[in-house]
Amino acid sequence: MPHHPLGAIVCALLAALLFALAAVAQQHAAAAVPESASLIRALLRNPRWWAGILGDAGGFAMQVVALALGAVLLVQPILVSMLVFALPLSARLNGRKVTGRTWATAIALVMALACFLIVGDPTEGNANAPLLEWIVPLAILLGMIAAAIAVGAATPVPALRAMLFGTAGGALFGLAAALTEYVTTLFEHGLGQVLGSWQTWALVAASLIGFYLQQRAFQAGPLVASLPAITITEPLAAAYVGITVLDERLRTNTIGLVVIGCTVIVMCATTIQLSRAQAEA
Repeated sequence: MPHHPLGAIVCALLAALLFALAAVAQQHAAAAVPESASLIRALLRNPRWWAGILGDAGGFAMQVVALALGAVLLVQPILVSMLVFALPLSARLNGRKVTGRTWATAIALVMALACFLIVGDPTEGNANAPLLEWIVPLAILLGMIAAAIAVGAATPVPALRAMLFGTAGGALFGLAAALTEYVTTLFEHGLGQVLGSWQTWALVAASLIGFYLQQRAFQAGPLVASLPAITITEPLAAAYVGITVLDERLRTNTIGLVVIGCTVIVMCATTIQLSRAQAEA
């Protein structure tokens, strides 16, 4: 499929909206389950959680289209805008108002995101990178994920456990996004090519395990700990794979890189603030 950056941006924004609807529903469903109870069994009986699943399915479908039309470095940062959509949804559900300060933070995030996309102008990479080029970056990423899960499972502090599970889940979602770009290209060669590719099964595994860890994070501790970790780690992990494996690049000069660095800092800071505001809404 030919690359269309504008189409990728529109589809990514639609995905962010659907993910926001899903996150609001799932957070409220998972947070209501006591940690001593069976998480999966309780969620399967919750209609609100199933509504979130439908939102996730629609969001993922739009994300797949966006990744087929544009680079990982273009699509994944846009998905952070789900926080801007989720804020009023969560506040309305809980009968609260979004403060002026929170709206100012949301505007700052949108402006930083626009600056990143305009100044950075991400390139398309090599989606079909051979397995040999995946080994070292993938081993590093999976090692960090395994460490986060191990420490999270061992810690008695609920907030830290939620943050670490959220970090691991977000990193797996980022990996899944990077794999999706290649898997989508296989469908034009038939179902056999799709099922015979290791990337397909790695995508399935990363998505399922990441989803489970996300629900565990929502259950384990306060949303102010889990949501920022999930939201920030996903695009960072995707960008890491895009740069180290898929050979995606930012088309800018030295001054542009400084501007990009500043926008990334602003995006991380505003994402944390908006995540906390949504969790408290």
